[in-house]
Amino acid sequence: MDTIVDNMENIRKIKNRIVIFSGKGGVGKTTVAVNLAFALAKYGSKVGLLDADITGPNVPKMLGISGELLVNDEGKIIPKERNGVRVVSMGFMIDDKSPVIWRGPLKTKAIKQFLSEVVWNNVDTLVVDLPPGTGDEILTILQYMKPNKAIIVTTPQSVSVLDASRAVNMAKKFSIEYIGVIENMSGVICPKCGYEIDVFGKGGGEKLAKDFDVDFLGSCPINVGVREMSDEGKIPVLNCDCKFSNSILRISEKVLRW
Repeated sequence: MDTIVDNMENIRKIKNRIVIFSGKGGVGKTTVAVNLAFALAKYGSKVGLLDADITGPNVPKMLGISGELLVNDEGKIIPKERNGVRVVSMGFMIDDKSPVIWRGPLKTKAIKQFLSEVVWNNVDTLVVDLPPGTGDEILTILQYMKPNKAIIVTTPQSVSVLDASRAVNMAKKFSIEYIGVIENMSGVICPKCGYEIDVFGKGGGEKLAKDFDVDFLGSCPINVGVREMSDEGKIPVLNCDCKFSNSILRISEKVLRW
């Protein structure tokens, strides 16, 4: 137990410990988390990316990397690496189509192992893609990792904003120093003419940030090319000069100034 506590202390020494929330699934949280991690690395941060969604680990597919995680002589997990970003995910430990049918205690054990037994080396920024909602896994991460930055991803529509407000409140209850909101799927860019359509409305994320007195970090549009690249294991922020990538880069600059 002492070893686990000591290793948790090691992860708390990472300068930027960023958790990415969403109040509900389907808002593009993982797409935002992945691209934000690589945007931060592009600006010079030494970044680790932890996919903490135990039952729905999509990060490996988005990065186009696979294979089992290795361990060193001390039994510590060695992350995968892509473009200098160190990556850990349950997706490296299971078959792509195998469901993870675990009760809460097993999920919590896996989360603790990812937090305490990974060789992050000289990482100065750890981005954690949380599962949707405000459940046990998230509680475990907040309690043990003690993040100093939280980003809540929402879509503009009122139902998503309502769920996101719970995530904001949870971040506040844990006294996370910096809390920000990103409005994802804020308009759809037509691939033919570039015209932007507000399918889900607009401004819900900014209003949420204002109502809860937290930072509004920016908005990201839906882009068909971004979806296609993510499906192919390409990272949009590194491969696409488009409104989505430019939005993520601007947001990462704000996160670096926190």
